[in-house]
Amino acid sequence: MSDRTLRDWERIYWEEGEEALLTERRGRACVASGTQKGRKPKLNKQVEEDLIAENQRLRMEIDYLKKLNALVLEEERQNRKHK
Repeated sequence: MSDRTLRDWERIYWEEGEEALLTERRGRACVASGTQKGRKPKLNKQVEEDLIAENQRLRMEIDYLKKLNALVLEEERQNRKHK
């Protein structure tokens, strides 16, 4: 038995009493049905479409910058080669 387990049992005993040690505590805690605790609220359809469009634009910008960087590096490499 690990020290951590023993400390947890001791803490449960002092905080909740002897009966609390008989309660099954393994696994994830049950979430009451019908609650959406922890779920993110749905976005407005227009907001979602705007975010998707912005994401696409940013991906295109990243692709452009990568290609530009590759061209600049290639040009620098060729300039060094000719010198």
